This record gives sequence, structure tokens and C-alpha cells, in this order.
Amino acid sequence: MENEINIVKYSGDSVPFDVYKLINSLRRSQASEELIKQIVEQVQDQLYDGITTKKIYKMAFKMLKGKSRVSASKYKLKKALMELGPTGFPFEKLVGKLFAHEGYTTEVGVIVQGNCVQHEIDVIAQKDNKHYMIECKYHSDQGRFCNVKIPLYIHSRFLDVEKQWERQKGHEAKLHKGGVYTNTRFTKDAIQYGKCVGMLLTSWDYPKGNGLKERIDESGLHPLTALTTMTKAEKTKLLDKGIVLCKELHENPSLLKQIGIDKKRHKKILEDSEALCKST
Repeated sequence: MENEINIVKYSGDSVPFDVYKLINSLRRSQASEELIKQIVEQVQDQLYDGITTKKIYKMAFKMLKGKSRVSASKYKLKKALMELGPTGFPFEKLVGKLFAHEGYTTEVGVIVQGNCVQHEIDVIAQKDNKHYMIECKYHSDQGRFCNVKIPLYIHSRFLDVEKQWERQKGHEAKLHKGGVYTNTRFTKDAIQYGKCVGMLLTSWDYPKGNGLKERIDESGLHPLTALTTMTKAEKTKLLDKGIVLCKELHENPSLLKQIGIDKKRHKKILEDSEALCKST
């Protein structure tokens, strides 16, 4: 039997290397099975005990980028969400766009009067009889989780706002809910508390099968930070203009000229943006 190789996760925990996790993450990129097989074999040849998941990701990403830029962009989604900073506003906009895509009327960054005090709400989403208040928790570090203090705090704010909402005309039959969206993960206690009080909790991979990764892939609302054809500085210029999605670039190509990108590069950037806009 081969010696088991342990890898070090972002959290610092050491776990046995699981080849199927690598295969599944590469399948999300929609690369061909043949290419996935090649990458997995090359990565396995370079593994050693104590290697970090970050190093494994970098190796796989580099190989993928060499063969398919669009697959590399899809593979990069988790990292692309981390690159939406340094403020949390682009992440709030992305969450607002996800709700809008799902048929909600949305407002991002609004001041709302609660029963006791005013609150700044990241996203308000309404559809039919549903009325949601969403707080977005953005982290630029994958190792930082959303602990139980966050939903506890957000729920108390929601209860203050809900009292005010319930007094409004036509709100008697509405379903009011508070929620937390994070680009990293929740601790077990945070999930347990959120479930117990009926909050909407969404993270990178929660709820199972309907987390951010699935909803972004299915809607085609990829953040522009996933593009491999632009520099970090160029992406920052677009984020500063309030542009967050590849879809926004695809719909408004003149943005590239506005931030000073050479015309020769426009074609590649726009081709990749268009491919990422396609829902799965």
C-alpha cells in the first residue's frame, strides 16, 4: 500500500489527500475528462507530505489555464470571490444581482428605519409575498469562517426591522426573513442557530447543492475577477466603477477602452466574458 499523503488546508488542518475532491473541483470548470485526467496525473506526480491545498490549486490552475482560459476562470471562482475586495461592496452587488436574476426586486446598500434604530441593510429582496433582509459578510481570507456571533447579531437587527415592516400596509401576509450571505463558510454553530430561528444562510457551499458556487454557475453571473485575461489593476479599476460581473463587461464593451485597455486585447477579454455569461 502506498504511503498516505497528508495535505494542509487553508484552515491549517491536516487531512489525507483525496483525489476525488480534486477531480470534482476540476469537473466544475467544465474541462474535458481527458484534460482532467492529464492534470490529476501531473498533480499526483508532484505531491509530497505536507503540501498545502493552495499549492495544489495553483498547480492545477496553471495547467488548466494553459489549455482552456474559460475552464481556468470557472475553476478560479472561489478565489475570484476573494478578489472582490478590499471593501465588501462588490460582493453585496453580486448577491443583489443573484436575487435579481431569480426574479426578486432588489435594493443594495439601503438605510432602513427599524422599531428602535436605523440600520444599513446590504440587500433587500422582494418577490411575491417574500420580503428579505440580507447581510453580506465578505472575507478576503479563505480560512476565515462566519461564526455564530454573525447570525446572532444579524437576527437581532432583523427583528428590529421586522417590527417596522409589519406595521406597513400590505405587509400582514408577507413572509419576512433575515439572512446572511458569505463568500467563505459558516461554522456548525452558525448553521445550527440560523436554522433554529429560520434565517436564510448561504455560503460558498451551503446549502448543499444551492450554495454560491452552484448559483453563480447556473446563472452565468461570474465575477469579472475570474477572468484570466486581465491584470489585477485593470479589474480593480472596473470594481471601482461599480462593475462586478463578466456579464456587465459583455454588455458594455466600451468599459475596456474607458479603463485604458489596448484594443488588441479586447477580443480575448470579451470572448471569455461571453463564455462565462452562459448559464450551465
